[in-house]
Parts: sequence; structure tokens; C-alpha cells
Amino acid sequence: MKNLLPLFIMIILILFTQSCKTSQQKRKNISKNFIEENVSFAAKQYGLMIDKIEDSAKIVNPKSIIEGKMKYIVPQEWTSGFFPGSLWYLYELTGDEKWKPLAIKYTEALDTIQYYTGNHDVGFMIYCSYGNGLRLSGNNDYKNVIINAAKSLSTRYITNAGIIQSWNANKSKDWECPVIIDNMMNLELLFEATKLSGDSTFYNIAITHANNTIKNHYRSDYSTWHVVDYDKNNGSVRHKNTHQGYSDESAWARGQSWGIYGYTLCYRETKDQKYLDQAEKALAFIANHPNYPEDGVPFWDFDAPEIPNTYRDVSAGAILASALYELSTYSNKMDYEAWADKIMTSLASSNYRAKLGQNGDFLLMHSVGSLPHNSEVDVPLNYADYYFLEALMRKLKIENY
Repeated sequence: MKNLLPLFIMIILILFTQSCKTSQQKRKNISKNFIEENVSFAAKQYGLMIDKIEDSAKIVNPKSIIEGKMKYIVPQEWTSGFFPGSLWYLYELTGDEKWKPLAIKYTEALDTIQYYTGNHDVGFMIYCSYGNGLRLSGNNDYKNVIINAAKSLSTRYITNAGIIQSWNANKSKDWECPVIIDNMMNLELLFEATKLSGDSTFYNIAITHANNTIKNHYRSDYSTWHVVDYDKNNGSVRHKNTHQGYSDESAWARGQSWGIYGYTLCYRETKDQKYLDQAEKALAFIANHPNYPEDGVPFWDFDAPEIPNTYRDVSAGAILASALYELSTYSNKMDYEAWADKIMTSLASSNYRAKLGQNGDFLLMHSVGSLPHNSEVDVPLNYADYYFLEALMRKLKIENY
């Protein structure tokens, strides 16, 4: 009997190993099918959109559908980088060469934005378009665009406060130097510019801004204010407000996602543990919030009084899912990948994903731009699609298909 014991243990170990492999393979097969179906749908849906745009013989940039009509935007509008960025992701996800010249065309339509200094959103505009373009095309001319854009963004750096000013002063709100949590997303442009140029100025601005945002934007529960207004002369905080959330003290959903995504990318670029800690603590706020829905797609504000009878913000969910996939490669504190999978499964369902040929040919329905301003409420938004596609790409790379 003693001689049979080692054999028995070996058989158990083999069976256990095979079971784990089978389970893992099954999960991967499901994931691959999910990705393939969503990529196929996205290519068909955006194929319809791009055909209409190309037939118009105009270079236009779609943002949303408002009252049944397509809303096109000018290059200076903060979301102008997302449509060309989505075309780059479709090129990457499908491998279909037809998307590459289209991505180039609509990216290069933003050429003048590299010199734009009107607000902080040059990071969104240029990095989502030219940043992806550089990565996928290797066009060295794009390097100078990114560096020039970083120089433009750096003109908004306020040395005394150690932050990048988001918007210009607003007398009606008594804002002297408003900074919004969204600004964390623009730091990726600065990190890239340092790598391309060797100039550490951009890197130093990015980490100083990130550090002061931790200090001044976050509450003790790791939710974030939307707007923090600074004194330009001494760097003190003048006001803490909202602009797109329910109230000054509420947790505006997309703002929470911007912050988590921003600190995840800061950890990627610096490997500074405090940025990973910040992202994870902000995630814990969402995970433990009683108003966070079971399907993982947030209401537009965690403190909206009408919950559950109010709007979801699909854009907040897509941004969060993309951030979670990246974070899952840095930490196993929670099962971040499974959390992202849950959100993506919801977003790809008929509750949120449009039918082919509907929704203005955007992928996702039910985003909220700014409910307090009754602007872009319960509509498709180009940045929701962009981060949904990015999340698909990140999932694909995690599973290493």
C-alpha cells in the first residue's frame, strides 16, 4: 500500500494540472470569441460610418448623435483625437490595411493642434491620434508632432502651484486657475515626449502635476473632486467644485475613471508605488460603493439622488475597463481582469451596444457628457467607443492570442 501512495499522489496532481489547463483554455476560448465578435461588429459599424463620411468628400470628425443628427466637431474640440484613434485601433485589431490610410488621413487633419495652447486637452487630441499613429505606422514625422504638442501643453504649467492649468480663468465661477481630474489623462503625452526627445522637463511636469493632484484632488475616501481651483501666485487651493457632476461633494463617475486610468499610466511610466496605490485605493472606492451597479457600468454620478432611476454613463465604464486591464498586469490585489471582463460583457450586450446600422454607426449607446448642462445626455460619444476598442486590444494582449 505504501508503494502505491506516491503513484496515487502523482495521478491526483496530473488530473489537477489538466483540470486547471482545461479551465484556463476554456476561459481563453470564450475570451477570444468575445473579442473576435466585437471586433467584427466594430469594423462593420465603423465601416458604415466611414463610408458616409468619405462619400461626403469632406474631412469631418464625428462625436455624437444629438436629436437624431450627427454632431461633427472642429479640431480644437477636446474629443477630436478619439475618432482617428479608433481608426488606428481598428487597424490594429483587424489587421485590415484599409483602415491604415483612413487613420492617417483623419489623424493628420489635426496637424495644427500640436501648437494649440487654449486648454489642456491637447494631450487627448494628439496622443490618441498621433500617439497611436506613431506606434502603429512608425512615421517619424509624428515624433515631432508629439514633442511640439507637449511643448504647447507645458505652456499651461503653473510653476507656483505645480499643476497644469486645465481651463482658462472663469469670473462667473470665481475660478482663477481651474484644474480638472481629466487632466491626468494628458500626462501620457508628456511622458512620451520625454522618451522621444530626451528632455526630462516634460516628465518632471507630469509627475509634479500627478503628485499635487493626489494631494489636493482626492478626498479621504479616495473619491475625487472634479475641479480644484488654485491661486496662481502662491499655489494654495481656492475652491473645490464640480462642473459635470451632481454636486461639489459628489463623485462624478467619469471623473473617478479618469483618475484611475491616469494613475495607472503614471505607474507604468515611473514604477513609483504611490501611483499604483492611488489607483487601487480609488478603485476600492468604486468596488465598495453601494451605488455601483451589479453589471459594472456606473451611473453618471455615484451620488445622483435618482439612483437607480437615472442615467448610466457608458463612457465611464469603458474608461474603467481599459484601466482595469492594464492594472491587472501590475497587481493581483483584486481580480482586476475579471472585473474588466464583467464590464466589457455588459457593454457588449444589447443593453449598451448598438445594433448594426443604428446609433449613428457608433458602437455604444447611453453615455453622458454633462447632465447638469443638459449636454450630450444618454447618447453615443466617440470617446466611449475609443476606450471600448482600447480595452478589447488590451484584453487581446493579456491573453496573448
